[in-house]
Amino acid sequence: MHAWDQEEPMNSSQPGVPEPPSREWVVAVVRETLREDLDQLLAEKIAAFVEQNERRARELSLMDRIVRVEEELKALRQIELARHQAWETRFEALQREMTARFVAVDDRFAAVQREMVSRFEAMDKRFEALQREITARFVVVDDRFAALQREMNAHFEAVDRRFEAMDKRFEALQREMSARFEAMDKRFLTLQWVMALGFSGIAALMGFLKFFP
Repeated sequence: MHAWDQEEPMNSSQPGVPEPPSREWVVAVVRETLREDLDQLLAEKIAAFVEQNERRARELSLMDRIVRVEEELKALRQIELARHQAWETRFEALQREMTARFVAVDDRFAAVQREMVSRFEAMDKRFEALQREITARFVVVDDRFAALQREMNAHFEAVDRRFEAMDKRFEALQREMSARFEAMDKRFLTLQWVMALGFSGIAALMGFLKFFP
């Protein structure tokens, strides 16, 4: 509310007729008006300045954050690059180690293969020698078996001849025993007749002695 909006003082001497404003009152009104406008202008300027400073502060804070983020990203990129280089170095070392191990394994496998080939060749030679020895032994066994068979055949032939001779001797002995038994039968028959004749003679003699005492 401005100063001119206030009621003007009325002249008590002439009611209804306003008095002309004094200088002090004009200065007061102008001062009041300027003060209010100045306060409002200052408030607007201060608000605009504060808002602009806040905006600048936010921009500076955002720029500061962007700079920090960029620095952190740069540091992270450097860390990742260092890690990547370390990983590449470790991978190259691991690859060299794996290559060396594979070469060693290949060498050992080749050595084992050569050793196995030499062992198989030695086993083949030993098997061939054993086969020749077994063949020779079978030949010797066959020769011994043939000789034994011939010897057994000769022995069986000799046994057969002995059995034949024994059969002949048994037949001869049987014929001889038959002849002896026949002779003994004849002798027993003769002795039986002789004894019968003797007993008959003794009986006749005893009867004759009874009739002629």
